Amino acid sequence: MGLEESKVNFLWVIRNDETEVGEGFEEKVKERGMVVREWVNQREILLHESVKGFLSHCGWNSVLESICAGVPILAWPIMAEQALNAKMVAEEIKVGLRVESCDGSVMGGFVKWEELVKKVRELMVGENVKELRKKVKELSEGAKKAMEEEKGLSWHTLDTLIAEACNFQQNVIKD
Repeated sequence: MGLEESKVNFLWVIRNDETEVGEGFEEKVKERGMVVREWVNQREILLHESVKGFLSHCGWNSVLESICAGVPILAWPIMAEQALNAKMVAEEIKVGLRVESCDGSVMGGFVKWEELVKKVRELMVGENVKELRKKVKELSEGAKKAMEEEKGLSWHTLDTLIAEACNFQQNVIKD
């Protein structure tokens, strides 16, 4: 209901056997929303120019993919390290917003549809969205620089790791 009432365009990827979207939902939103019930390449979707926000459970890979794609995050953690990642996204690096549960729990609490409408709209057209987009773009550019072939820090670190692993293997063989 929150997505329906938000009036924003969306792609909602769900597991067919786990989520009920409500009778008539897809018909009501067919002009601006799509529900997909199969695996998709999340990274490719996030890299598409039309994607302006990502409602995420804040698993570490999802956070990294969203930041690298330059897409702000609407954080809705469910389990494990997701609450910590959501806190980092919204409060520390400021590349997203946090969905608030009714009881104030940081993970897995009930969220009213009105809260989702409010946060989705805030992420897409809110007063602070320009700042969120600017910050996530800066981090995205930093990630790209870190991965530049032969120049980036990530490239250099991987080369060092490979060299040390080869050195270790040669020493083990000698002994």
